[in-house]
Amino acid sequence: MNTDETALIDGCFRVMEQKWGTWVSESKDGEKLITSATCALCVDATRWYLKARQENAFTKCGTTYDGTANGKL
Repeated sequence: MNTDETALIDGCFRVMEQKWGTWVSESKDGEKLITSATCALCVDATRWYLKARQENAFTKCGTTYDGTANGKL
């Protein structure tokens, strides 16, 4: 896989290896998208994420979760 930081994948995003060995994807506009353990996983996850975002899949879900704990633990 071409990991040249200037090359766009699918004309939409690029992936770069970070100094600690993980991979990060970035949109054409410089928005950080996905961090993954391998280059291939980063590409696959970014493709899925961008497709879901384009189809508004995240707003159709209807289920939200709250990260707070109410009451005694």
